[in-house]
Amino acid sequence: MKKINSVLLIDDDKATNFITKMIIKKAAITDHIEIVLNGQEALDYLKNSGKFEKNDGIFPQPMLIFLDINMPVMDGWEFAEVFDTLTPDQKGDAKVIMLTSSLNPDDKERALKLPAITDFQSKILTTEALQIILDQYFKE
Repeated sequence: MKKINSVLLIDDDKATNFITKMIIKKAAITDHIEIVLNGQEALDYLKNSGKFEKNDGIFPQPMLIFLDINMPVMDGWEFAEVFDTLTPDQKGDAKVIMLTSSLNPDDKERALKLPAITDFQSKILTTEALQIILDQYFKE
């Protein structure tokens, strides 16, 4: 499996972020995992990706984004709508996976109708689910 340059986690739940980050690290698919707590922080990150120095280099353009639905400031639905309006340089080739605890089938249906959303996964991300995502969207 080839490495991807960066993964962006968009979720206000610190425990979920911790677990997701550990699963991604264990899979060794990237050297850079960025965590933001809401959609607005994610948009700010994406608008600056590839441009500015950040501690150890630039803000790497994420190839994989895990997006929660329910967050303060800007939720996953609002983020998905604005994501579609970003420039190709800001979006890159990112695959946006909605990662949510919602069991509502309407949420899945709504998510998969949005152009920004590539796939829909239930929390908590598992090693197996991550492998399926990688096999499906990041084959060499």
